[in-house]
Amino acid sequence: RRRRSWQASLLSPSGERLIASTGGATIAETVTLPIDTAKVRLQLQKSGARNIRQYKGMMDCMILIYKEEGATALFKGLGPALVRQICYTGLSFVLYEPIRDAMSGKGPDAGFMNRLIAGGTAGAIGITVMNPAEVIKTKMQGNTSSTSVRKLVVDVWSQEGIVGFWAGIRPNVTRTFLVCAAELGTYDQAKHMLISQGVFTDGPLAHLSASAIAGLASASTSTPADVVKTRLMNQAGQQHEYRGMFHAFTSIFKNEGVGALYKGFVPVFWRKIVWCSSFFSVI
Repeated sequence: RRRRSWQASLLSPSGERLIASTGGATIAETVTLPIDTAKVRLQLQKSGARNIRQYKGMMDCMILIYKEEGATALFKGLGPALVRQICYTGLSFVLYEPIRDAMSGKGPDAGFMNRLIAGGTAGAIGITVMNPAEVIKTKMQGNTSSTSVRKLVVDVWSQEGIVGFWAGIRPNVTRTFLVCAAELGTYDQAKHMLISQGVFTDGPLAHLSASAIAGLASASTSTPADVVKTRLMNQAGQQHEYRGMFHAFTSIFKNEGVGALYKGFVPVFWRKIVWCSSFFSVI
């Protein structure tokens, strides 16, 4: 009976959404990790810093990492990245439709604001649980030398205890709410409008166009929170430069200018297009 119940749960709508979203997240995260690594490096470098190599942009960053650290360095943090992405994406995608339907009672015909709030809420719940994996991934990507997951876990634990694994949780939840609202809400709405208005049929072009719209919305709204999150997570287990989310935000703005809050905008945008295209094409 237990086996039948387990099989039945996998064949349920929620189970099917979980399996599909897990597969989509695995492929999308692996394909886009080099772009994400470049984004982390760009966000960690400080504007105006002297005697330190400065990456000029996404492509320059990826080329230099490849030349100086090898091709595998572009995939640093793949293990924790997959754990984090699969778990939180699977959970948020499973929760999205029930939350959307509970809020509106209209199913796929729910209004745009309902889609945004449902997408953001589902993502925020998932990322809160998976913040430790995000911390380890960020520290691996920001490290120019080779290091292991075990060593980073020990370093963070010895310096800060379990609290260190939730470094940057506030900007991470903020960023995730905005990203999921864009990816699940804007993507869903854009695809629905493109198809219902007869611009595209339900196929690759509709997915790609909706992904581009979602990517632009996501990058525009979430990059400042993403920069603050990256800085806070990278300092876990070592001397802290920032006391918290607000202090990091104001310090970056004061010392580096407003442009520093949009570091990594280009890789964020392109990663969203590739990620959403890969993810929603699979599911």
